[in-house]
Amino acid sequence: MSLNLFTAKGCPLEQQRFTWRDMVGKPISKLDDDAFTRVRIILMNGIELEALRFQHMAARLSRELRPKLAQIRRTEQHQATMVNWLLGPDHSQLETTIAYEQVAIEVTAAVAQREPDPYFAQAYRFGLLEDFDHLYRYSALLDRLEGKDANNILQSYTDILPGRPTVDEHRHPQDDLREPYDRATAAPLSKLHALMITAAEFQTHDYYMNIGPQFADPVARQLYAEIASIEEQHVTQYGSLICPEETVLEQWLMHEAVEVYNYYSCVQQETNPRIKAIWERFLDYELGHFNTVAELFKQHEKRDPAELFPDDLPEPVQFASQRDFVRQVLAQELDLRANGTQFVDKSKESKASIDYRTHINSSGSPSEAVAGGYIWSPGTELNRKVAVAI
Repeated sequence: MSLNLFTAKGCPLEQQRFTWRDMVGKPISKLDDDAFTRVRIILMNGIELEALRFQHMAARLSRELRPKLAQIRRTEQHQATMVNWLLGPDHSQLETTIAYEQVAIEVTAAVAQREPDPYFAQAYRFGLLEDFDHLYRYSALLDRLEGKDANNILQSYTDILPGRPTVDEHRHPQDDLREPYDRATAAPLSKLHALMITAAEFQTHDYYMNIGPQFADPVARQLYAEIASIEEQHVTQYGSLICPEETVLEQWLMHEAVEVYNYYSCVQQETNPRIKAIWERFLDYELGHFNTVAELFKQHEKRDPAELFPDDLPEPVQFASQRDFVRQVLAQELDLRANGTQFVDKSKESKASIDYRTHINSSGSPSEAVAGGYIWSPGTELNRKVAVAI
């Protein structure tokens, strides 16, 4: 069943209301709920936070848009609260980190396979292999600090293996920029993908920056600092895919479309009835936002918003294990590097990135230290040592 952005008007802004008890409901279960319910929660929180971030910036650029931005932004704030509070206290910070990396791997892999632009698809595959390695490093840290198996969170959907080594991912800023899409000719799905993955990576970056200092273990503190730096590189990469010539209203309309598209994807695939009801409610809210902004677009830019979008939304994002695809990319593209906006063999990597990486790793690499000798197998390091002793 397809969804038309312009015929589905959604819930009027005036009826989008919350209470504290409404916003802060029962969280999901770490072990009993399907891992992809948590994937959807984390993704949608990231997309809501991106909406808030963008709308605050837009308000600094336009006096006349401020009233509607403030009204919609308040709803986005409460939606983000309701979504993010679905993650419960049974998740440790490291377990939530594992979940964040699962989102990055599975969602980016799903997007890479459906992306119509070959250059953009390559960018997603490139970042995917780096997030894949981050999962491996954090899994080693989880085992050693908490004695837990990361697969309890991943539920066997995602492999725990090295990817492009994190120690090799550090690049000069000029080598993280990519060529943006052409606002006039790019496929709508390419525009949705770029903003969607940027939002997901931005959330991950901010989460690592906030919780990294809370660890007592010195290697854990350094690892979060190292991987947060790579997440900033990813935000730079994916954010630079977005056309800088788009107007503020054009970008706002695109943000609303991304929210509609992703809530629509969640509704189609959610297995938890209580959580599905939240996705349905927020899909209705976001359709209301989209149509409100579409009217502003007509009023201020004298353009038809239908020129930016097809009649029906693209097919939903596939929330499912992408293991076979990830393994294929791992086998074929591990040695890719970046030189300017292009992807090249590691023998052709820019000197600027080599020099940058040499210096930043000159006093050691936390990601190498934490995974020294680590090979994932079912159970935990403690269990394996006990088994050997017996």
